[in-house]
Amino acid sequence: ILRSNASELDVLAKDLLINVTSFFRDPKVFDLLVEKIIPDLVRDHSLDRPLRIWIPGCSTGEETYSLAMLFREQITAAKRNIKLQVFASDVDPDAVASARDGFYPESIEAEVSPERLARYFTKEAQGYRALPELRAMVIFTVHDVLTDPQFSLIDLVSCRNLLIYLLPEAQAKVVSLFHFALREGGVLLLGSSETAANADGRFEAISKPARIYR
Repeated sequence: ILRSNASELDVLAKDLLINVTSFFRDPKVFDLLVEKIIPDLVRDHSLDRPLRIWIPGCSTGEETYSLAMLFREQITAAKRNIKLQVFASDVDPDAVASARDGFYPESIEAEVSPERLARYFTKEAQGYRALPELRAMVIFTVHDVLTDPQFSLIDLVSCRNLLIYLLPEAQAKVVSLFHFALREGGVLLLGSSETAANADGRFEAISKPARIYR
């Protein structure tokens, strides 16, 4: 059936993709990002080039928008005229389209503070839509991290809970690609069950519990 029916193949591929994400997932990790990682990146960043973030495996965009909000708030608080570039990619075209659309159910009230809901979203029937200002911060694209050309000169890669679905050889390849994509001193954020510890000394741990590496 799969050999003879392309649409059935597409349906199987969608069933295999796991689009589980939420705003500010793992609050302790985001607390550390807010307290140390993002302020350091903003403070030390040169004003003559953009601050670049890449979220591979972005799914429907919740984590991407979470990071965009935090970086925008820190840049404003630091009063530094830094251009922010956020790239978000996923192999699933439907997830990318949903992320680009920026519409989320009312249940995000449990994850996003009232202040951020008021500042970054508009209330619509059955949910909230990210304001054009927030959506414009992000370039969403369909991209396979294992086969497509990589981004470069990135300051922070956030790839959480993607490596766990790859075999060890593919995991090692992806971590190597992230090392290539990141500038010197760039930060890699992984999921709670993932590690860059075996990457031949290419990364040092900033926080092992939070899976944050430099």
